[in-house]
Amino acid sequence: MKKLISLLSIILLLGQSAKAQMVNGVWHNDLRSLFLQNKSIIYVINVRTFNAKDTNKNEIIDNDEESGNFLNAIERLDELKKMGINTLHILPVTPVGKLKALGNAGSVYAITDFGSLNPQLKAPDSTLSLNEQAKKFIDECHKRNIRVIIDLPSCGAYDLFITNPDYFVKDSSGQPVIPLDWTDVRVLQTGKDGQLDEDIFTEHKAFVDMVMSLGADGIRADVATMRPYTFWEKLIQYARGKDSEFMFLAEASNAWMEPPSKYAPFTTYDKLLNAGFDGYYGDFFNLKNWKTSKEFLNSIKFNQKIYNNQRKTVIGSFTTHDETSPILLKGPNFSKMIIWLNATLPLNSYFVDGFQTGDDYDYSWANKKAAVTYTDDEYYFNHKGKFDLFNFSRKPGGTDKSIYDELVMANKFKNFYADELSTMQFVPLKTSPKNVFAYARSNGNFSVIVIGNLDFENPAKATVKVKGISFKNKYMNMRLKQNISPEIQNGKIVTELNPGDIQVLLFKNFTIR
Repeated sequence: MKKLISLLSIILLLGQSAKAQMVNGVWHNDLRSLFLQNKSIIYVINVRTFNAKDTNKNEIIDNDEESGNFLNAIERLDELKKMGINTLHILPVTPVGKLKALGNAGSVYAITDFGSLNPQLKAPDSTLSLNEQAKKFIDECHKRNIRVIIDLPSCGAYDLFITNPDYFVKDSSGQPVIPLDWTDVRVLQTGKDGQLDEDIFTEHKAFVDMVMSLGADGIRADVATMRPYTFWEKLIQYARGKDSEFMFLAEASNAWMEPPSKYAPFTTYDKLLNAGFDGYYGDFFNLKNWKTSKEFLNSIKFNQKIYNNQRKTVIGSFTTHDETSPILLKGPNFSKMIIWLNATLPLNSYFVDGFQTGDDYDYSWANKKAAVTYTDDEYYFNHKGKFDLFNFSRKPGGTDKSIYDELVMANKFKNFYADELSTMQFVPLKTSPKNVFAYARSNGNFSVIVIGNLDFENPAKATVKVKGISFKNKYMNMRLKQNISPEIQNGKIVTELNPGDIQVLLFKNFTIR
């Protein structure tokens, strides 16, 4: 046991183990390699809110307060590094529409120009140009060994339709098409396989050129399914011709099999991966609905098959900016379960700004009339419990330090064992009762066994079958504040789990096959 305690001390002290990519002050992009080895720990931010200065604490950024921008965002980068973050996913930084808009600032996904930056993100008192400010921010990320992914919106703002109506799909009455209930955007005319719209493709190339000129390391494609296969194939080839390590992440899922609009193309997740995307979202956002171990493990096996066959991977999409806060869904234990699943499963970790302290994104001003608006919407628009994309709101964050402590510990564990976890076998384990899941990650040196209770209302007495295990096998409980100590018996682990509880057990010199 002393050896295990010493090992844990090393993990706590060292934290990140990834090699720095700065060589003589020059950044060398390695994001694609990092991502395909499931070593990315991704943190999602909206620059407009990331370090907003809400001095009067009313949760909205008033006229005399400073909203988030590229320069004041630099102030929080050391905080992210301390959390073990090695990759930032930045939500759209392109100009936003003001017509038929949502919220007093407009949705960051309502794009009006693919080749320039959103002037809302410019620090007001700097002599640097907006592009210089953005480049400085990305340079500062790189100095801290943090890679940067920029979000590419899927639809155009109504303002763009007014200036370029030929860019858009029309319905039978000649009106631009609204996808689902996204009332502030319209469907772009991308064409179809064999007959792409060259104007729209050129706009996307301009986006690639812009983000690369700023120093970005990859792109996350919003609703990637709404582009034809050859559109992505050509665009990814174009980007990779400039930087072979430039990473592409598709917002796509094996759970999504219907297009957002009958007028839009629909390219399934598997075809997107074939077109060149390095990874996709999977269906882990359904964890909130899964009741049995079988449902959970089947999802992991599905993604493992893709990885083994295609060497394409997935993110821990348990919670995203489109999902309701875990705190509102199932409480703090849900957040802590998500943290350790991200750390121990064969995937890239993924967290949204504010997650680490339990923000519920339940703003007091939500859907009330705005004191000041910069769009044609007179109301603060907000989806209850979801990350704010529409207003000049406060920076995300809650008050639960216990979630933060778990996140830091789990990320240190993942960073410390990054090389081992990237090659470890994933072994599903048989459990009872059915609402308890268990799995192992194992190699010749050590094994990690994870046991979780999908019932967030009731405790569970669990038995986990583990071939070859005996009372002689010692372990370290990675969640140090847990009071429950699982009992190791011949061929099984017997334990008790609180509602929504997860246990992470580290065994040295024990291999599970």
